[in-house]
Amino acid sequence: MGEENSMESRLTDLEIHVMHQENTIQELNDVVMEQQRMIDLLRVEVQTLKEQLQALDPSLNRLPSEEEPPPHY
Repeated sequence: MGEENSMESRLTDLEIHVMHQENTIQELNDVVMEQQRMIDLLRVEVQTLKEQLQALDPSLNRLPSEEEPPPHY
């Protein structure tokens, strides 16, 4: 009977361990989802800022190769 109680105790310990792991996985998933939401918001903000900057001074967002040569060339 002692072996049966030991096996039952080990099974209970494993079930508790799995429950803790499931909770940890859910918490990590929640964090990842919140981080992705923030990344998506920041992407929109960066794009908006780029568009506003482009509207203020189009030459600020151009690569040097895209620049038009000065008029004296």
